[in-house]
Amino acid sequence: MPTRALRTLPPLLITLLTGTLLAGCSGSVLVKEQDLDQLTRSEADQSQQLNELSEDLKAHHRGMVRNNNENTRALIETIREQIKPPSCPKTPQPVCSAPSTGMTADSQRLNGMLIVGELESIHFLEPGFTYEARVDSGAETSSMDARNVAYFERNGEDWVRFDVPVQGTEDQFKTLERPLSRNARIIQASADESERRAVVELQFAIGDHVQKAEFTLSNRANLSHTVLIGRNILRDVMLVDVGKEHATTLPEKFTRNHPAEAGKADAQ
Repeated sequence: MPTRALRTLPPLLITLLTGTLLAGCSGSVLVKEQDLDQLTRSEADQSQQLNELSEDLKAHHRGMVRNNNENTRALIETIREQIKPPSCPKTPQPVCSAPSTGMTADSQRLNGMLIVGELESIHFLEPGFTYEARVDSGAETSSMDARNVAYFERNGEDWVRFDVPVQGTEDQFKTLERPLSRNARIIQASADESERRAVVELQFAIGDHVQKAEFTLSNRANLSHTVLIGRNILRDVMLVDVGKEHATTLPEKFTRNHPAEAGKADAQ
């Protein structure tokens, strides 16, 4: 507004105009200061959040490192225990004695498993006969010479009756009766059709080892040995040394009626 015009205005009006202009300027300054304070507070909040996040990450990292160290130490201790060399006993250890079964300690073992040769004497607790058996790790189930095999029923269960050769004879037999465990299908190399054979459980002894196992009943008159020992007996129990024969010795209680076994035991 021109200076001359201001001079012509009343004093009261000039005062009002001056106050209005000053109020507008101070209002503008106040708005800018408030925005600056808000930005400052926002920056401070963000900085605090970043610091808190950083501390959380550091704590998480320290925890992961601590867990990894603990796991590594546990793994190292486990490996040390597994590869720790055996220590010799400080004092002589007493020899563990076998249970009182009348058995001899002549049979050799390796890691708890009985060592047998290609031929072994086997004693059947019933009928009380001892035969020479051929050990064959290629046969799945053991087999025994049996004649006149007949099926019958007893108390609602399937049984089988059969004759076994008397030890040391060729034409004498003893009749046995056993529950039928199952029937096995056998395919002969010289025949196209399979043959059904009865399978029974029999208790026997080889060396000082007594066990019950399944035997297939089969006419073995044309075979070299009365009994065949297969994998169902050998598995987890016996080790075969193909360079040996009669690696085991039957206890005396089983050899009293078997001159060949008694003579072998006396020679040892």
